[in-house]
Amino acid sequence: MTYDFKQFKNQMSEVENWLKKELATIRTGRASSALLDNVKVNFYGSLTPINQTASIISEDPKTLRIQPYDLSQSKNIEKSITEANLGVSVIVNDAGIRVIFPELTSERREILIKQASKKLEEARISVRKHRDETWNDIQAKEKAKQISEDDKFRAKEDMQKIVDESQKKLEDLVKAKELEIKS
Repeated sequence: MTYDFKQFKNQMSEVENWLKKELATIRTGRASSALLDNVKVNFYGSLTPINQTASIISEDPKTLRIQPYDLSQSKNIEKSITEANLGVSVIVNDAGIRVIFPELTSERREILIKQASKKLEEARISVRKHRDETWNDIQAKEKAKQISEDDKFRAKEDMQKIVDESQKKLEDLVKAKELEIKS
């Protein structure tokens, strides 16, 4: 009987999706509504994601327009974006809020690349944790005589192939983000 890696593959996919989401929140030179995904607004006493309090539209490559569903909340939205320290300019007018993305300096680009690398390391740690859990499970099944010793070592090789593929995907995601930041 061979080991079932379905759960392990799902965990690798979850780590990959997490990294994609985290990298989307790192600002590049272009306006992206994903940058605002982690911004929470004090909306009638509760912290609410900004995309649930307003519509976000890309006006041009450097500008987002935020149109609050309730215009009285414009100041709260502006305050939340400013406090998030995203390195953007915020302008409030009677039509809504404009978020302007300034050009990145070379110093800021290096900081953003370091952030991306830090996220990659967090993802790698998560992959190692899942790998160790799976390896412990494989060893436990071998001790319980559910799989043979040969199957255990075959499973270890298969598991390592999955880990290597996952690590490659994670590195490729970060390399693509680095290129995006540098351009």
